[in-house]
Amino acid sequence: MPVKQYTDDIETDSNVIPDSQINYDDAITYWSSVPPSVDGVLGGFGEQTPVPKVDIVGSLTFLRKLSSRMNSGDQLKYTIDMGAGIGRITRDLLWKVSDKVDLLEPVRPFVEQMPVELQQVELSGKLGQIYDIGMQEWVPDKKYWLIWCQWCVGQLPDDVLVEFWKTCRSALIDNGTIIVKENIAPIEDIFDETDSSVTRTDKKFRELFIKAGLKLIASDVQKGLPKELYPVRMYCLKAQ
Repeated sequence: MPVKQYTDDIETDSNVIPDSQINYDDAITYWSSVPPSVDGVLGGFGEQTPVPKVDIVGSLTFLRKLSSRMNSGDQLKYTIDMGAGIGRITRDLLWKVSDKVDLLEPVRPFVEQMPVELQQVELSGKLGQIYDIGMQEWVPDKKYWLIWCQWCVGQLPDDVLVEFWKTCRSALIDNGTIIVKENIAPIEDIFDETDSSVTRTDKKFRELFIKAGLKLIASDVQKGLPKELYPVRMYCLKAQ
């Protein structure tokens, strides 16, 4: 689920709950047909656009603002990159702020591209495990300093997402952090049949955080994205 463009041709039925239409098989089929490249995983907004660079700069700026709230003490900074695609965010950001990074991604062509994208990470000794499963299937086997969820949670229905975040919460070290970075719908949740995903409102995200037992520490809007895209918001979360 990449950055999303505004569109006037998505029809909504007020009698149908958007997240009830999500179909995992349809999503995997769609993403398996997409080129395993930055342009592919970002829905056409690849390195020929400003999106990848401003995305990473925005995320790094957000993390720097939070540095005093993310002290790990003597514990290793293990991070996991959820819905990691080809590993772009790990490659360009996460390994630089972590001691080791795991990645989770269910789309086989993306997983097969990871060794190409993550050569520097592997050479640094910071590449951890790669889980080729869906987020809803993940069973943590370690504790994490940082769990990063970007442009991926729209593939999970609300109730499944809450359970996933509960799992994430249980996998945090003391003072561990979850970052959620996602497209934001303006008025109501919107189902996109192209990749079988839901774009949620800020209000919905905040409701689901509470249901998952997560406390919102900080939030910010990504700056510098093209105006034809939905706003993208970053959330910093801790266990209640």
